[in-house]
Amino acid sequence: MHRRVPDRILLGVVTVLVLAGFLIFSSASLGLLSREGAQFSSVALNQFLFGIVGGSIALFVGSSIHYRVWRQWAFYIFLATLFLTLLVFVPGIGFSHGGAQRWLDLGIITLQPAEFLKIGFIVYLATWLSGMRGHITTFKKGTLPFVGIVALVGVIMLLQPDTDTYAVMVSSAFAMFITAGGRIRDVIVMGICGVLLLAVLAFARPYVMDRIMTFINPSSDPLGAGYQVNQSLIAIGSGNLFGRGFGQSVQKFEYLPEPIGDSIFAVFAEEFGFLGTVLLVLLFTAFAFRGYRIASHAPDLFGMLLVVGIITLVIVQTFLNIAAMLGIAPLSGLPLPFISHGGTALFTTLAAIGMVLNVSKYQKRSVG
Repeated sequence: MHRRVPDRILLGVVTVLVLAGFLIFSSASLGLLSREGAQFSSVALNQFLFGIVGGSIALFVGSSIHYRVWRQWAFYIFLATLFLTLLVFVPGIGFSHGGAQRWLDLGIITLQPAEFLKIGFIVYLATWLSGMRGHITTFKKGTLPFVGIVALVGVIMLLQPDTDTYAVMVSSAFAMFITAGGRIRDVIVMGICGVLLLAVLAFARPYVMDRIMTFINPSSDPLGAGYQVNQSLIAIGSGNLFGRGFGQSVQKFEYLPEPIGDSIFAVFAEEFGFLGTVLLVLLFTAFAFRGYRIASHAPDLFGMLLVVGIITLVIVQTFLNIAAMLGIAPLSGLPLPFISHGGTALFTTLAAIGMVLNVSKYQKRSVG
């Protein structure tokens, strides 16, 4: 093995996504100017300084630290991110928005600690799975402890509640479990249990049921639960082939909820049309293929699992967001990686990509 520079193709794709994402975000942010109480300047500043500048520094640092260092500290990183996430329940520090207790107010900045927990979870799970390679096919030493780790995180995430983020984390965990040699039979059983859990949540939490019913019939409540998806489809349809043009979206000003959040893809589609959305999807597809190719050439199982977990985390969230805006998946509330508002999300995503780039330095052979 020869130490080399980070994978230039993945770095190039990420750079394009970040720069294009900020342009899209800037255009979508104009919709805030027409909404009472919106703090356009503070939102844009947070996205640029903490998300792009801070995230770029985190990517550089992450790509410079040997990925095996994270394995040595995985347990403590996981505990620290669990503790940080639990702080959202502490009065005076944690605060709620939209009925969810997911944020920390640190005075000069607000954080969504679940974004850090996602990375801590992936690092720890990669460490544990790589250490249990000989037992991963057994129920007692493989499947059962795996379920315990996933369930522990689930309790914290569902109490907030943050069902959508937890679903993305579970998807990554399953991908890592299969990569580590876990039995498909066990994955199917766990999947069935997951569907049953979703059914329980749907009856216990009305908003989950509303999302499912809206997905089945978006026109059933066009001014209520179905409002966002219907406005999103109007925006996407208005883009036609070439779009209205940069900054020319109409829906972002009055009609589309969360134009800089989970609805930002609809704003992009309205402004850049079908051709623009195809290009964006191709960029994310290239990101996925290059990431998994790096994983397949990782020098050890831990490196492979780390990359698989991180790439799956990003790509599942991406296509769940896009699918929800197109009405082919239930609304999730998940932001679009690299593009939606959220300095914490962009910071942690770029930091995680830095880890992937570091693994790419130590590949077994050249990746073509």
